[in-house]
Amino acid sequence: MDRQKLIIDTDPGQDDAIAIMLALASPQIDLLGIIAAAGNVSVEQTAENACKILELTKRQDIKVYKGCPRPIRRAPITAAHVHGQTGMDGPDLPTPRHEPEKQHGVTFLLETLAAHPANSITLVTIGPMTNLATALIQAPETVGRLKQVVAMGGAWSETGNITPAAEFNAFADPDAAAIVLNSGLPLTLVPLDITHSFLITPDRLEALASLTGQCARAAHAMLNFSARFDLNKYGWPGAPLHDPCTVGYVLAPHLFAGKKVNVEVEVASPLTLGATVVDWWQVTERPANATFLRSVDDAGLWSLILEGLSRLP
Repeated sequence: MDRQKLIIDTDPGQDDAIAIMLALASPQIDLLGIIAAAGNVSVEQTAENACKILELTKRQDIKVYKGCPRPIRRAPITAAHVHGQTGMDGPDLPTPRHEPEKQHGVTFLLETLAAHPANSITLVTIGPMTNLATALIQAPETVGRLKQVVAMGGAWSETGNITPAAEFNAFADPDAAAIVLNSGLPLTLVPLDITHSFLITPDRLEALASLTGQCARAAHAMLNFSARFDLNKYGWPGAPLHDPCTVGYVLAPHLFAGKKVNVEVEVASPLTLGATVVDWWQVTERPANATFLRSVDDAGLWSLILEGLSRLP
């Protein structure tokens, strides 16, 4: 079986950490590198966090590259109020023994795409899309060599989680999201409509706690930390787990359902900035530009994640 070549663009983030762990745990994935994005916390901190995850998983062979330090044309925002000051508060993580590469993350992405056959690399974005949009501005033909982009971002029926109208990743850099949505890339969006139905309930946390590896223990501590904010916010029986849904889709697309529709992002309105407008019923003549996922087999997805974490040290 050919392994899927993957690059992850991320702003860790407890849920980002678990997405990276799931990719590293899968024999189906060849992780070519990690690009850090500014999002949950600063790009310096997200790059350090990515290095910490690789230290935890004993995968120092994977390289980390710092991407763009701020959105394309807006003031940076963070989600430290959710994820803590480090972005990955909760566990006591090891000090990484290697640092991010000197090469810029966008340069790494473009050079890697140029060096591999066209349609052989999947890019998973689980933070704001600034790095991908910047690469599209610099070299759209090279970015067009991507097999697909799988992005955690946007919402339709679930409206927003950082403002009443907008999901965090889209709101943090709506201009970047607009560039990607209008690029013609094969794009799958994993929105709040999916992640708000994938809840880490107490019984799922208990199952995670029963695993003995240091990665599983760290994942348990991370989820316990981040759940405090979401449980208070939503009042649900468990906290939603966002970013691992993207890697779950790469590994097991049959667990998800959606359809190809037109999605646009609001870039002008102060009231609805970052809102994704999903033409689910095709009431406009705008061409479909993304596969927008709406439902997930949450039990199957949790089994996939739990099995993956059980394989890690």
